[in-house]
Amino acid sequence: MGYPEEALAPEEVLLLHRHPHWKMLFWPAVVFILITALAGFGAGVAMHNTDGNVQTGLLLGILALWLVIVVWRSLAPLIRWKSTHFIITDRRVLIRHGVLTHSGIDIPMNRISNVQFRHGLFDRMLGTGTLVIGSSSEDPLEYDDIPHVQKVHAMLYHQVFDVVQNNPNGGGFYGSAGGYP
Repeated sequence: MGYPEEALAPEEVLLLHRHPHWKMLFWPAVVFILITALAGFGAGVAMHNTDGNVQTGLLLGILALWLVIVVWRSLAPLIRWKSTHFIITDRRVLIRHGVLTHSGIDIPMNRISNVQFRHGLFDRMLGTGTLVIGSSSEDPLEYDDIPHVQKVHAMLYHQVFDVVQNNPNGGGFYGSAGGYP
């Protein structure tokens, strides 16, 4: 059993599991392409204009600089993207992120008071947007770069509406005043 199934409670049903939209990786990909091209150009110049130990030192320096920039500006954002999870179950919304330091938030369906989304022209062309979840006790939480934000909004809205319809007294998912069994 892999993630996110291991984060679910018994009998909890996974409805949606997404990473942020790939647009988060656009600039890291551009940086990777540009720095690789510049490193290749620099290595070519070093190969033709130097020789011996100077050439080896320059090539190693170019390689080290390329590696540092690629890890910092391309690989780290890719790992951050891969370790960010937006999950909707039949009972709650979970957001998890982090590689070395993990953090997350769980919002029970019966605590969600409203669900909104917004996306500008560019986001609409890419099929992404910001999901805003209002809970009954806190300020609204905003989650950027949610793929297919309109579909996610509709699913979450219907899931919240079904919870309210199935339990109009607001007492947990199983009709008890204490919430989860």
